[in-house]
Amino acid sequence: MASLAPSGPLLGATTPRARTTRSVRHLGPNWYAAVMGTSVVGTAGAALPVTVPGLRTVCTAVWALSLAMLLTLLTARAAHWRHHGDQARAHLLDPAVAPFYGCLSMALLAVGGGTLTLGRDWIGLPAAVALDTVLFAAGTAVGLAAAVTVPYLMVVRHRIEQASPVWLLPVVAPMVSAALGPLLLPHLPEGQARQTLLIACYAMFGISLLATLVMLPLVFGRLVLDGPLPFALTPTLFLVLGPLGQSTTAANAFADAAAGVLPDPYAHGFAAFAVLYGVPVTGFALLWLALAGAMVVRARRAGMGFAMTWWAFTFPVGTCVTGAEGLARHTGLEAFRWLAVALYALLAAAWLVAGVHTVRGLLSGALLEGPARAAGAPAPATARTR
Repeated sequence: MASLAPSGPLLGATTPRARTTRSVRHLGPNWYAAVMGTSVVGTAGAALPVTVPGLRTVCTAVWALSLAMLLTLLTARAAHWRHHGDQARAHLLDPAVAPFYGCLSMALLAVGGGTLTLGRDWIGLPAAVALDTVLFAAGTAVGLAAAVTVPYLMVVRHRIEQASPVWLLPVVAPMVSAALGPLLLPHLPEGQARQTLLIACYAMFGISLLATLVMLPLVFGRLVLDGPLPFALTPTLFLVLGPLGQSTTAANAFADAAAGVLPDPYAHGFAAFAVLYGVPVTGFALLWLALAGAMVVRARRAGMGFAMTWWAFTFPVGTCVTGAEGLARHTGLEAFRWLAVALYALLAAAWLVAGVHTVRGLLSGALLEGPARAAGAPAPATARTR
């Protein structure tokens, strides 16, 4: 770490509190991506359409790790806002950083969903329902706020010359709420309460899907017209998989939940929609996965090093796993079953690689250094402003 300014009775001395607060000065909202990526490894693994002895226990342990990471990061980010409010406000006005506030919402939602699917094994169902209710409500509120605030700032405050896949982060957050909200339906009173939540999730599905359809042409147009992304941003191409896989997951979740909640015509409609929507979207997701993978291989061969953007290899791929798992349930096709297994193997490998590099960066202090101070680190890739 860089030396600190003089503080205390001795020249150059620093108190433990000063070192702690200084260490979080450059802790941005992008760190929530590590929580998202860890949580989805657990939840996607638990739903795999194969039987592996001990897999659920391992997945539950991964969920517990994601919960610990979330609590630690929330504490660190609170210290960041308290002691470095100027830097936090600067993040909101930085067009390269502001979209990552969508990751806060998705981290809350991902850990909350894992609580009901996995955490219940260790903390019991009542506690799991209570914790997921809090995390779902907070994550949904933050996600809807980010979906409005970040695009607003992009229009009135940010001056951006080139589109970036990170623009998808704030608008995909409501889709995560849409996919995970149905988990709470069995724990609500029958009738209006369940119907309202399900329809609200469907509305958030529409919010995110239509906003994504606005953003995607800009992202692809930027690639075609201006060429490959900078090395540090190349992994963010995987972010496009997020709304694709998560919307497929949501469509399947609606089909699972609609029976008994909505009248028969609508319940059957959701079941048909899950397949009619999910299959072509999954096909496009596989096309984009191949394209993004080729771009990453190209960048890696040209010298792309580790950056926190490598966490983009995890959560978006995880949503494709859960989407394939849902299609395997509703179509009964072995092809989707093995697709889910293959994508999960890719997810697990990406999580291990990103996790190892992140731990190394934390132990060395390089990941917490300021952009201009990180020894040997490449200049941060930020959107150019006029």
